[in-house]
Order: sequence, then C-alpha cells, then structure tokens
Amino acid sequence: MNHVTLQGAEATLEGDFPKVGDVAPDFTLVDRDLNNVTLGTFGDSRKLLSIVPSLDTPVCATSSAKFNEATRDLPAKSVVIVVSADLPFAMTRYCTDNQADALVTLSMMRSREFARDYGVLIEDGALAGITARAVLVLDSANTIVHAELVPEISDEPNHEAAIQALRGD
Repeated sequence: MNHVTLQGAEATLEGDFPKVGDVAPDFTLVDRDLNNVTLGTFGDSRKLLSIVPSLDTPVCATSSAKFNEATRDLPAKSVVIVVSADLPFAMTRYCTDNQADALVTLSMMRSREFARDYGVLIEDGALAGITARAVLVLDSANTIVHAELVPEISDEPNHEAAIQALRGD
C-alpha cells in the first residue's frame, strides 16, 4: 500500500502502483461522448497516461496544458490520455476553454476499478474516492516504460521525463 500527501496530510492509496516493466492493466473508462473506452482502443500506439484528481484544479489544469503543448512534437502513433474522476462534460469544457484538443480525456464516472488497478485510488482524507497524481508511459505493447507516482498531490509530475519516455528517448 502506498501513501501520498496533500499539503502535508498523508493519504493512503488502494492497490499497487505499476512499475517499469509491468504490463499495464486493461481498463474501461468513459470518453467525452459517454462511450466506454478500453486500453485496447488505442491499439499499438505509445501512450502517456496522465492521472489527475480533477481538471478543475490549478495543478491538474497546468499539467494537462503542458502535456497538450508537448503533443505538437510527438511522433505518430503517440497519444496523451488524461484520466480523472471528472465527468466527461467537465473534461470537454476544460479542453475547449484551454484549446487542449490534442488530449484524450477519460472519466472514471462509472467505476473506480481503474484507480484501484493502477494503485492510485485515495482511500481516506479530503480526496477519498478520487486519484492521486501519477504519470505512466506505455510502449506499443502496453509495457510500462516510465512510472511516476507524485508523492505530494499538489506538485506537478516530471513532464520532461514523461515526454522523453513517450518519444522513446
């Protein structure tokens, strides 16, 4: 069991955060059109999973904007996916308001299984029921090549390291 903090207050996470070399667990999440989407939907693309508590918070919004900006220089067959507990409508509003058209936003609105399977579900404290902040990069076979569980939820992840991993650097 892992722990993270939110402004110094410890929060317990349910599940085990995947490690580099693990195969990413499959998932079913909800896209902006309310369709179920699985990991297989993205085929053999390289994938960056930016897992955030909510796009309605400044750190999540800033981090997502940085990943959106980075998509301009990514090779073909790469996708940046933002996963949160936000409703698809709120995620779409964020993308529209911030011209973040390169991001794929997916919601956990129908289930928290993704958060449990990826070891980022916050069990206690003020944010119980949503996710910690994390970034995973998967190769074309869904093997994890970069994994960062951000220890302090109010901190940003290492964007540069994640983008380099997505490029295959």
